[in-house]
Amino acid sequence: MPLPQTEASGPEPHRPQEPAEPHTPAQGARRASSEDAPGAGHEGSRPGLGTLRRAFSRASQRASVRAPRGDARLLRLSGRFLFGSLRRTPDNGPAGDQTGSTSEPGPACGRKGSSKAKEGVSRRSSTREGPAEAEGTSVADLISERQLLAAFEQLRHLETGLVAEKASCTFQQDPTGFARRAMDVCLHYDGLAAEIGAIVRETLGPDGVDAAALEELARVVRAEEEAHPEPPADGDFLRTPRRWRQYWEDAVRRSAEERVRQAGAGEAPGAADAAPDLARLLAELGALVRRDLQKVQREVHPAYAAAGFPAWEAYLRAFHGAVARRLQELAHDARGCEQLYVLLDWVANVYSSPDFLGSQDQALPSEPLPPLLAPEVWARLEDDYTSFLETKISSCFDGILQLEQSRWAAADAPDVLQGLYHTSLSFDVCMLVAEHVKAAGAISAELEATTLGICARALGLFLQKYEKAFLESGAVSEPNLCASINACQELRTHLLAKFPESFGELEKALGAAARAFQKQLLQGLQSAVQPLFRVLCTKAWLTQDLLQPLMDKVVAFSGLLEHMAPPLAQETLQEVHRYVVREYLEQALRPRERLRGADRRSGSQKMGLEAQAISSTFQGLGSEATWLGQAIPCVADILGETYKDDIGRHLETLIKSYPDIRRDHVLAILALRRLGRRRNQHFLRHAQALLRAAAKAGGSGAAGGRVLFEEIELSTSIDVLVTCI
Repeated sequence: MPLPQTEASGPEPHRPQEPAEPHTPAQGARRASSEDAPGAGHEGSRPGLGTLRRAFSRASQRASVRAPRGDARLLRLSGRFLFGSLRRTPDNGPAGDQTGSTSEPGPACGRKGSSKAKEGVSRRSSTREGPAEAEGTSVADLISERQLLAAFEQLRHLETGLVAEKASCTFQQDPTGFARRAMDVCLHYDGLAAEIGAIVRETLGPDGVDAAALEELARVVRAEEEAHPEPPADGDFLRTPRRWRQYWEDAVRRSAEERVRQAGAGEAPGAADAAPDLARLLAELGALVRRDLQKVQREVHPAYAAAGFPAWEAYLRAFHGAVARRLQELAHDARGCEQLYVLLDWVANVYSSPDFLGSQDQALPSEPLPPLLAPEVWARLEDDYTSFLETKISSCFDGILQLEQSRWAAADAPDVLQGLYHTSLSFDVCMLVAEHVKAAGAISAELEATTLGICARALGLFLQKYEKAFLESGAVSEPNLCASINACQELRTHLLAKFPESFGELEKALGAAARAFQKQLLQGLQSAVQPLFRVLCTKAWLTQDLLQPLMDKVVAFSGLLEHMAPPLAQETLQEVHRYVVREYLEQALRPRERLRGADRRSGSQKMGLEAQAISSTFQGLGSEATWLGQAIPCVADILGETYKDDIGRHLETLIKSYPDIRRDHVLAILALRRLGRRRNQHFLRHAQALLRAAAKAGGSGAAGGRVLFEEIELSTSIDVLVTCI
């Protein structure tokens, strides 16, 4: 039934200014009652302009609170178009969607007859009357009450009728009428979509999960997909798919982004000392993500699953992407070794842990999730971390050296642990390496290998600094030297055995440091016994026991080796054994006095006896250098041999036992006998043949670690003596 013209032409011109000010539901109701009261008896069950405006005002206010910025803007835009379409056209004609009412022809259209007006009424009635409208509930009210499926069915009914009218050429004379009414339907679709976004945003809020609303949401999305399976062939925008599933996924992503942003709001992890703050931020972020995903797992997903809607994977991917973007920002601001490690460790061991979500019975995503940090970002973080780590480890080694220097300055004697002299050096170094290698290995195997290389290089430099600082300090004592040698052995045992590939090159550095300390230890013994060697092989020596004081000092020194690690103690004892034999031979080959006749024979016998004494003493101390036992006896046999042709046999034994002997040593030995020029040349040629054969066979004493004659230096007086011979 058409409304009287006075009702339609009253306040209508002033309505364009009304939407400029937001209205509360109460204001909308009061204004609508004053405007629509005259026509209330004629509109029946169809909602008039006031009803639509009140409903849309309620929906707009609810959505403005719940919906994000994009949805609220969408509703404001929808309202502007909706109210504009409900008002009169510029020629005082009725708006296309003023439900169930027409106006009398104005001055510009008075000759038009009432048939077209009745056709308009019948058209609008046929399009607007859906199942819900028959009950007196508008689409806007249904949306505001979150009866999404009923609202969609009503909009679908309106859409179907409108498409049918268009197909019947009803709008051939009024194409803009179809456009206005189609736009109204589309805007109501947009309002419904905005309500979907608001529901998604509220899902993870503090008010709990509305399972009925989620199920309704899932059903309306599926219903829309069934109603609009694909774009129409004629390009009709009214029947274009609304893609609400994609809109729902976008809303889920926005919701996850907002939730992730709530963690650590106001933190400033870029500060130099902000590693604890970054750790707290990541802990808060992890707790929030875990709590939200567990909520999705237990409450949200079952509600969607009831309508056959896959929500778990969508939320999982949304939170994964939001956390990834947040970490990208944190990675850009991270500074210092601690912050970088905290970030790497959280990604590798906290977020990626299978226990992050607790007991999970949900299926894994159909496609693997992308890396939380892009490969190039991860590589940059590792590079920055290793750069800081190299500096940190170097400073830690400097701290260990300072600790040792303070102990030296205090003149503290080393501790005895399990019978061995002990310093905390090896323990500190092993703990330092193990701590950083373990931390790096928890992140990745590549970072562990890189850290091992950094530790190996830093330890090599540290050994050089430690050796120099210790030997230049005033704390060089026999116990401290033994403790340092033991520390080198412990490092070799632990580090090289555990990390052979990374610390293999340190074998030489550790061996060099141990030999330097060992050499310093032996120098103390050598300075004590060196004067005792000078009286050997003299005429006074023939009648006195001058070897015993020397051996007493050797036995006393061996007591120190009981507190040294067994491998190095044996090596040091063999060095002492070799030193004693070498010095004895050097005194014999460079005699201060010439022994002739009976003195020479007595000297030969005494050398044999003292050779046995030296061998038995070192054998009793545990020396395994049995190869040293033939050197002094061979020289003694040559010195006292009465059958001169057997001298060649003794030389052969000597050269085969000690391939490092040289021609000068043979000449010095022959000079002890004064055999004459011809016999000396004979023995010398025989000796040179043996030396060439030994060299050809590759029998180098140095190669086997058996160096004796090579370290015996002969004076120029021997050359003069040989020349004289």
